[in-house]
Amino acid sequence: MKRTKVRIQIKSSDMTADSSLLMISYPIVRKWKIPLHQPLQLRYGGSREDVKVIPVSKAGMLLIGAALAARLGLASGNQLCLQYKASSRTLQLGPLIGVMMSRVNAGVPDKPFGANTAFCRELTNACKQYGASVFFITPDDMQGAIDTVRGWHYTNRWETATFPLPHVLYNRLTSRKLENRATVQQFVEHARSQQSTVFFNTTYLNKTEVFDALGKESGLQMYLPESYLLKTFLQLKSMCAKHATVFLKPITGSLGKGIIRIRKQPDGAYICHFTNLSGTRKQSFTSLSSLYAAISGKMKTQRYQIQQGLQLLTVGGRPVDFRALVQRGKTGQWRITSIVARIAGNHHFVSNLARGGTLSSVKEALARSDSAAAVDGYAKLRRAALHIAKGIETQIEGHFAELGVDLALDTNGRVWLIEVNSKPSKEDNTPLSSDPKIRPSVKLLVQYARSAAKF
Repeated sequence: MKRTKVRIQIKSSDMTADSSLLMISYPIVRKWKIPLHQPLQLRYGGSREDVKVIPVSKAGMLLIGAALAARLGLASGNQLCLQYKASSRTLQLGPLIGVMMSRVNAGVPDKPFGANTAFCRELTNACKQYGASVFFITPDDMQGAIDTVRGWHYTNRWETATFPLPHVLYNRLTSRKLENRATVQQFVEHARSQQSTVFFNTTYLNKTEVFDALGKESGLQMYLPESYLLKTFLQLKSMCAKHATVFLKPITGSLGKGIIRIRKQPDGAYICHFTNLSGTRKQSFTSLSSLYAAISGKMKTQRYQIQQGLQLLTVGGRPVDFRALVQRGKTGQWRITSIVARIAGNHHFVSNLARGGTLSSVKEALARSDSAAAVDGYAKLRRAALHIAKGIETQIEGHFAELGVDLALDTNGRVWLIEVNSKPSKEDNTPLSSDPKIRPSVKLLVQYARSAAKF
């Protein structure tokens, strides 16, 4: 199907008494042999509108009346791909991308999505560059099997509008509770069945299912530290007998919150370090049974993955790990967009930026490492990240187009998987970006969405 990029211009009042008229640049009309003054169908996402086309001299333009634009959720200045299919006499405009966000604060007009607002602006700009349009919706907007949805988009300011079902839904919901809300599930299923909407980053991943799934994939076991869903005292006892250090990690945790490090001492006592909002709290236990009694209350409200502790590479005595952003490109193949090193802050054993960690390039971190085992580390990390992304695709049901793969190198130079995040942060890589306006990762998202929607 032929395709070109057009700039949308909305007439403040309808151009004639016939508000279904579209004005399209004459070179496009002539090249595609679009019939003039005859009934055609315009498709935009889930919308279907009967229209007639007349030519206009302005190059690369599509002029549309205000009433029709409002029904479609189009804004002046949108740059979209336009296709014409002669066999069905159909004009198709798009792609339209809907981004599912966890929450919006309408009372803060310049930052309705909080810390994610800058990313939303960046995604809007990338859509203009690649001929797409994007809007943002929350679970409260997704009210079951509806054909239009109220959402947010950025013109010269953030404002709400009504949009048709999109060609692509990009899931940025950060909890299963939100994803599993009945109206959200119904909305997604309705969009997929009625509009064949492409739905990617289908679900929030938890640590247990990732490790269980990847353990089934040939060749990936080498990256997996010993790890189980903690259910009993005997599991804790067995792991502490095997490993000098073990970690308890909330299976749905993020930003290093709630992690517990357990270290056995020569005298048989155990020292625990608990991460909390204010930093790290240390507590000693004379026996493993008293330690288990202390954490059993937490286990009633939070499930934990118990994991083998690793002897990580360090920089200046501080542990370092690595975040690889792995994405599908416009061909649909997995590729490494970026890898950054995250060096833990002083007196911290997790590297999250929210806990005093700092970013570094991988090569710089490896060069500063306290171990000779860092040789060839960059190539090893790249291979592991790609291998793990393909393993997620194979072993976990759902459609994923970007993954944050957290990796570590131990003092012997072996690569280990820490966790996989299907909703990777959009802020961690910003200081290292070569393009401060639109990061490569954001461009790739739009390119993949356009390809997936067959534009």
